[in-house]
Amino acid sequence: MLGVIGIIISLGLLMYLAYRGISVLILAPVLALLALLFQGGQTHLLATYTEVFMVNFAAYAKQYFPIFILGAIFGKVMDDSGAAKAIAHAISKKLGKGKAILSVVLSCAILTYGGVSLFVVAFAVFPIAAALFKEADIPKRFIPGSIALGAFTFTMTALPGTPQIQNAIPMPFFGTNAYAAPVIGIIGGSIMFGLGMLWLDRRSKKAMAAGEGYGNHPDEAINKFDLSKLPKFYLAITPIIIVLVGNYLLGKYVFATMDGAFLKDFGGITMAKVQGIWSLISSLVIAIVASVIIFWKNFENITTTVNKGAIGSLLAIANTASEVGYGNVIKTLGAFAIIQAGILAIPGTPLISLAASTTILAGITGSASGGLSIALGSLGEIYMAKAQALGMSPQVFHRIAAMACGGLDSLPHNGAVITLLGITGMTHKQSYVDIGMCTVVIPLIATAVSIIFASMGVV
Repeated sequence: MLGVIGIIISLGLLMYLAYRGISVLILAPVLALLALLFQGGQTHLLATYTEVFMVNFAAYAKQYFPIFILGAIFGKVMDDSGAAKAIAHAISKKLGKGKAILSVVLSCAILTYGGVSLFVVAFAVFPIAAALFKEADIPKRFIPGSIALGAFTFTMTALPGTPQIQNAIPMPFFGTNAYAAPVIGIIGGSIMFGLGMLWLDRRSKKAMAAGEGYGNHPDEAINKFDLSKLPKFYLAITPIIIVLVGNYLLGKYVFATMDGAFLKDFGGITMAKVQGIWSLISSLVIAIVASVIIFWKNFENITTTVNKGAIGSLLAIANTASEVGYGNVIKTLGAFAIIQAGILAIPGTPLISLAASTTILAGITGSASGGLSIALGSLGEIYMAKAQALGMSPQVFHRIAAMACGGLDSLPHNGAVITLLGITGMTHKQSYVDIGMCTVVIPLIATAVSIIFASMGVV
């Protein structure tokens, strides 16, 4: 029992101290070893750190670093070339000022669904969002919720084909690709989008009816951009189409049909384990090369752009890998068997326990990718075996796990939430109610509904 208490204390401190701003790079190993001390008996702190924490840190980095770095470079290329702003501006112009919230949500959705990182999207779209909201006199406090709905929800975890890391992590565990369980994904994504828009629309209209407008924000720092220098919309959208179409075609017609016999020389892995990752890596490389060619004249210095993107990916991959290392230390503790048994004993379809464990861990770590990685690293093989034993498609497990990680992940201590509020100049008090509803409550509802459909055999 003392061991279970140690794990709970460790997890609680991880959540609290991360919220207080201490880097997970420091917290993860220290708190993992703290949990180890509660186990009693002989403990080997250094051996656990170097041979469990760091081994799993390195294994995660090895598997997903290409996606992190390529995604970061692609996002930076789209940002510095003006393509991201061109897409957002074109959508807002087409919909008009009366559809400011919808314009922001759709702009963010298109960019993230095309592979641009969440943080780049927030930076790129905010100046346009501020202009639209100011023109329509919509309270500025609804901007973070609008960006979060478009970037942190349905395009991050639900829609089939999204190249975001949360959709890539389940691939090697379930032998799937980015388009796993497309119907379930579309159902869940539609719920997130529909209910989120309904919430934001009603809340903003109620505030405006009470006489609240955009407000006076003297400290607002918005970078101006020259519309005449932005690329044409059809050119700006081309790299995103390349990512989505390339990912699909490579996965279905190239890697899925490739003879993987040569893989026996690389640890005996199967093509099913790597085809999803390889398709995503290849499509991102092609899109980056195409972007550089298409927008060559728009860059001040392409070397600087690529370098900043590459360097910017390091903290993201290191943070998530640290959380994975932490989770794998916890997994080795004897007390974890008690917790695991409790999770697996949740009644009903195993999709429920999968979703519960994933979203709880995402909430504790404040990271969708971190929570998902820990959950699947600890329980992925068990759920794959359950899928096979019950005759359920592994695709469904992939999609439910991905959707579930986008629930409790964005509690107030989440790094993306804190960054978004910083970019927009808002506070938790002003905007978190809307962020929380759009990125926590509604995604959990969507995941629950999706589990019901999945239990009925929908894939």
